[in-house]
Amino acid sequence: MEILWVLIALAMLSAVALPFLLRRRSGGLELVPPGHPDAADPANYGFVPQEELDIRLPGPDQDLLDVLEVVQHTQDYRAAAQLLAGTEKEGELRWQRVQAFAGAASLELSRKPGGVGEMPGGQWLRVWHAEQPKDAGGAAVHAEFLAQQAWRTATPGTDEFRIIMEEAKAACGEAALLAPGDPVPYLVELSLARGLGYPREQFEQLWLKILDRAPTHMGAHMAALQYWCEKWHGSRQLATAFAEAAAARAPRGSLLSALPLFAVFEHLPEVNLVRGLHQSEVVTKAVHGALHAVHSARPDDPMLPHVRHMLVYFLVAGERWAEAMSQLVHVDGHVGALPWTLSEDPAAGYTVCRALAVGGFEANGGNPMTVPG
Repeated sequence: MEILWVLIALAMLSAVALPFLLRRRSGGLELVPPGHPDAADPANYGFVPQEELDIRLPGPDQDLLDVLEVVQHTQDYRAAAQLLAGTEKEGELRWQRVQAFAGAASLELSRKPGGVGEMPGGQWLRVWHAEQPKDAGGAAVHAEFLAQQAWRTATPGTDEFRIIMEEAKAACGEAALLAPGDPVPYLVELSLARGLGYPREQFEQLWLKILDRAPTHMGAHMAALQYWCEKWHGSRQLATAFAEAAAARAPRGSLLSALPLFAVFEHLPEVNLVRGLHQSEVVTKAVHGALHAVHSARPDDPMLPHVRHMLVYFLVAGERWAEAMSQLVHVDGHVGALPWTLSEDPAAGYTVCRALAVGGFEANGGNPMTVPG
């Protein structure tokens, strides 16, 4: 059976399987109880227990987490406004922080929708937008919040979904006027373009606005890739062409060389027909491109954890255990990234994949002292 299907099956059974650990016997991995002499224990590598994994972010951003704690505890938006005001407009970090603030407010609202005599959750964002309507950061978070609300609370294609999306589109326009050089409002609109089904000419006009402001923005390319995927408004061929063109023009140190791997991931069922997933030339080439991107990227690139998480998934699928472990030691602790976020329980899916990596690594002679950096 393909290792991909093993991963899927294990993820479905994770509630039962995760109390056990892995060993290799007779050419395959099998589960054994904790304490078994052949058990491969992820804890021996300093890996974070499943219940302590942070599902909010792909990697560490302590400033953001500190501000989120203050904002959610006090319901005062000012710390968030100050953090965004001090975050570079053209960089990847601003986009991630806008998404995180919007996501926090959306989650608060879903948990506390409000009612008679009860204040709804996420009130700090409403106050921020009402008191500081000209604040560019607040306007961007408000637009992203509306976009996330559409995806979270309504069904694409319905009138309710379109109404919220159109409101978000108007908010994007307002945010763009407040910060002409900021690509973030247009990045928010990429989600709307997908949901509202922009014609290709309209989408390409939007994309040109982003390229004018941030031509090597990895987050923007990942968001735009969705539009070109077969499940939305494109095809596997169009998505692959978009990703490979971005990789071809990527400057040294850019993570855009990893974009083809994300295109492969978005079309796995089709690609998997080619001799098997981990033997596919398409997958191997994309993995090598992503590894090259990781090795040449700045260590503090905010998008680096996104690529490492995707590499973990594919390296485990290809039974490249040592290389998977090399990526795990850099990202462990945070699982707010693809592919884990597609699951209702991102931590469980990640933990199963991590356990497979540890089991395969030790079955081939690895130990905590020999993990490649």
